[in-house]
Amino acid sequence: MRVVIADDSDFILDRLNQMLVSMEQVKVVGRFHNGIDALNGLRELKPDLAILDNKMPGLRGVEIIRDIRKENAAVRLILLTLYADYYHREEAMTAGADYFFSNSEDFEYIPTVVSELVNDEKAALH
Repeated sequence: MRVVIADDSDFILDRLNQMLVSMEQVKVVGRFHNGIDALNGLRELKPDLAILDNKMPGLRGVEIIRDIRKENAAVRLILLTLYADYYHREEAMTAGADYFFSNSEDFEYIPTVVSELVNDEKAALH
């Protein structure tokens, strides 16, 4: 599974990268610090999964999701945010996010979800 990660925080990018590189069948193919670069990277790299921060310079994660969902219905999209209230969750899901995680409350569930997606992908191939 090819994964793109985008967050304006080096700390979060490094944590995500550490989580993902240790997983079998997962390869981080792009790391981005702002929304514009992330959107362009998604278009160019065509990953299977993107993990996006909602509040980045240039474009918000939810804006990237709206744009990329029109072009690529198959990519799985996880939105990360510090603002995990009802409004932001609803906005993310309406835009087309597959998952919505709070950086402070749900971060540790990301490897579990990625593993499930890898297993789903393997099952679809058989």
